[in-house]
Amino acid sequence: MTIHPIRFTGRPTGETDRLPQEIACYDLLDQLGISYDRVDHTAAHTIADCAVIEKVLGAPICKNLVLCNRQKTSFYLLLMEGEKPFRTKELSKQIGSARLSFASPEDMEAYLHVTPGSATILALMFDRGHRVQLILDRPVAEWVRIGCHPCINTSTLNLSMAEIRNKFLPYLGVEPILVELPEEREEVH
Repeated sequence: MTIHPIRFTGRPTGETDRLPQEIACYDLLDQLGISYDRVDHTAAHTIADCAVIEKVLGAPICKNLVLCNRQKTSFYLLLMEGEKPFRTKELSKQIGSARLSFASPEDMEAYLHVTPGSATILALMFDRGHRVQLILDRPVAEWVRIGCHPCINTSTLNLSMAEIRNKFLPYLGVEPILVELPEEREEVH
């Protein structure tokens, strides 16, 4: 993985090689008066890649999972700590939705305009029909800063979680569901 060693403030100056949805993220953040720093890098595919980016970014990066029920009638974007294991059963119990699985790349593209590896809270701006419910694991909701991709995994933004919760989400009309996912697997006796 290659990371540009400088953390930039704001949007890139040369935007001709950037995806339209990435530019739309910068446009909306700027419109809402949400400041951000940016780190550019080669594609980040894993949480291990994100751990390296965090050192330059200066903010934790969470795991972003796009999920759906079996019937594909309910979709969710789950933000949780990167190293925390994901257990479908625990989340299903808390949100009252059984048989959760990962959403297909086609559904991610249709509702959030992202591809696998690029899911982000910022992609909710494209979910005009409010088909995707945001779920925040409580520790992530309590972070001061959050690192997330601008709908492409070759850049990562350092944002204020307070601005995300108090400006970005209200602008979109999104009310997150808060959950508390366990750190470790409970032993069965």
